[in-house]
Amino acid sequence: MNEPVAEGGRLTVFLVDDHAMFRAGVRAELGAHVDVIGEASSVSEAISRIAASTPDVVLLDVHMPDGGGRAVLESIRRTHPQVKFLALSVSDAAEDVIGLIRAGARGYVTKTISPDELAAAIKRVADGDAVFSPRLAGFVLDAFAARSEVPLADPELDQLTNREREVLRLLARGYAYKEIAKELYISIKTVETHVSNVLRKLQMSNRYELSRWAADRRLV
Repeated sequence: MNEPVAEGGRLTVFLVDDHAMFRAGVRAELGAHVDVIGEASSVSEAISRIAASTPDVVLLDVHMPDGGGRAVLESIRRTHPQVKFLALSVSDAAEDVIGLIRAGARGYVTKTISPDELAAAIKRVADGDAVFSPRLAGFVLDAFAARSEVPLADPELDQLTNREREVLRLLARGYAYKEIAKELYISIKTVETHVSNVLRKLQMSNRYELSRWAADRRLV
């Protein structure tokens, strides 16, 4: 049974995202619906602060340095199993969604969600429901019905950092460097560096080869 920490029955929420501007926006939009009691920009910071505050729900970004959102989720679930997690990410890739749900997240929504929809999703997760963005719901069911189709390990993919994977997916979907930079809140030069690193690690020469490679692994 969920026991709200905040007075008056308001749910308590903790934000985990490595973009300060995004956290500020979410905090402002959710203020009328829930009590945002803390935030963190890194895995280690998130683990220590969530353990200290024990919120009802953690809004968790998937891709961050040092293990990403899954590392936070797995650590907290071992010590504070009552805390529920709702993934909030730009990524809707198979490995991200399935990985977070298998690790114990109660839901997964993308950052295109409206503030009202996000507030409703948080309340549903706090009540024990599973919540997904509309496009992901059927996809998640299909993926779990055919678990063998989703590789649990991929040596080539494992070479890439979380950010490199994110850039790769957007590149494979046809995004220009400028669009990728805007989507991920990074500079165009940083995008170029990530693409160069991905090409080098996968021993490929252009984005078209990368697109085919990503499609073969259902990353697009």
